[in-house]
Amino acid sequence: MPLRIERLLKTFGTTRAVDEVSFEVDEPKMIGIIGRSGAGKSTLLRMINRLTDASGGSIHYEGRDILRLRGAAMRGWQSDCAMIFQQFNLVPRLDVVSNVLHGLLNKRSTMTTMFSLWPKADINRALEILERLGIAENAAKRAEALSGGQQQRVAIARALMQDPKIVLADEPIASLDPMNADIVMKALRRIHEEDGRMVICNLHTLDTARRFCDRVIGMRAGQIVFDGAPEELTTETAREIYGADADFDEAATSTSIDALGRHEKHSARAIA
Repeated sequence: MPLRIERLLKTFGTTRAVDEVSFEVDEPKMIGIIGRSGAGKSTLLRMINRLTDASGGSIHYEGRDILRLRGAAMRGWQSDCAMIFQQFNLVPRLDVVSNVLHGLLNKRSTMTTMFSLWPKADINRALEILERLGIAENAAKRAEALSGGQQQRVAIARALMQDPKIVLADEPIASLDPMNADIVMKALRRIHEEDGRMVICNLHTLDTARRFCDRVIGMRAGQIVFDGAPEELTTETAREIYGADADFDEAATSTSIDALGRHEKHSARAIA
């Protein structure tokens, strides 16, 4: 089993931010994790990447106990398990290609990174990844000169520079307009399909999860309350995830209340 998470727990005082979560992924898929703010989605991804320590439970990947890794072994795991953030986490005054090359910080010498003495092969690979994501023409620009959507694609390129086995994306489109959000999600989907990489993506919108993901996990109050195919994500199930009184402003920003009503009337079709 490539990824197995068992009874994963994270507490902050008496609060269980992630409450004994368990799930398995037996092959590379694109997985969307949905839920209200505070449901535990970001904490879950940060524990998988080892940015946050777990309070209990286990994470195994290809037979390794990820929570027991320390030092170089943990840094190696963080290279294999790349993280993409909502706020991009780029170095604004550095050019785009240098930001992408920073994906190799754990794999190159301190001298190389301090003085930007990158091998030509690394630079060429960074340019190829930028070309793949449609932003190679911006390689020499400062990151701060790019739009939000372009900066997020630079962040994706930096993650791909690590050649990861898993890509974790924490609300990657939350700060983007609809057009750029669509571009970013299509890029993540291509990474899954063309590279065969596992992609786990925290999302707010139901429509996005249904459109791009093979599997959807719904979290509420730190627990998994739904785990299934997108077509199984009915309006009734969505209300269980977001709360019976949810007005779906947060849950489905691109789905109108009228559309949700139509789905309820045609529940046999679920939410396709």
